[in-house]
Amino acid sequence: MAIAYIRMKPANAPANATQTCGEVECAPRTTGARHMKAANLLLNIDVPEIATAEAFYTAAFGLHAGRRFGADAVELLGLEAPLYLLAKPEGSIGADDSPRTYARHWTPLHCDLAVEDLDAALARAIAAGAVQEGATRETRWGRLVQLADPYGHGWCLIEFRGRGYDEIATN
Repeated sequence: MAIAYIRMKPANAPANATQTCGEVECAPRTTGARHMKAANLLLNIDVPEIATAEAFYTAAFGLHAGRRFGADAVELLGLEAPLYLLAKPEGSIGADDSPRTYARHWTPLHCDLAVEDLDAALARAIAAGAVQEGATRETRWGRLVQLADPYGHGWCLIEFRGRGYDEIATN
């Protein structure tokens, strides 16, 4: 049964009854954070110009263009969440009145891409213009390599083995 959360139910329906929403069978609402969808994730990446960035991300990560929003933005598809490239010129003002720079920078937030073949994905990303940062590392849950894209953003490619992160989960 597909799960959908129903905001209203008929007054005569039992509290634990399933309900039909058009052609979709819906489960009754449950409590608990793991059952509630908080929001939809969108990834927005500032780049100095769209065409070169689109070429990089499609070649490096196998994405493809979705919608275009004039000359200032493009939607890239192929991940669980859409990725939006936003044209923001170098030196333009970003967060906290800081000028944008596309030199390599550290941020505590980065994207991990889980791939089936780390070596092939790494070769594709480097051929597209990514820079490998350090050696590929072996872990209990799989393999990992760090990259920087041409715009200074950090990325990791990961290849799960065995049970993936469940190999190290404590609960």
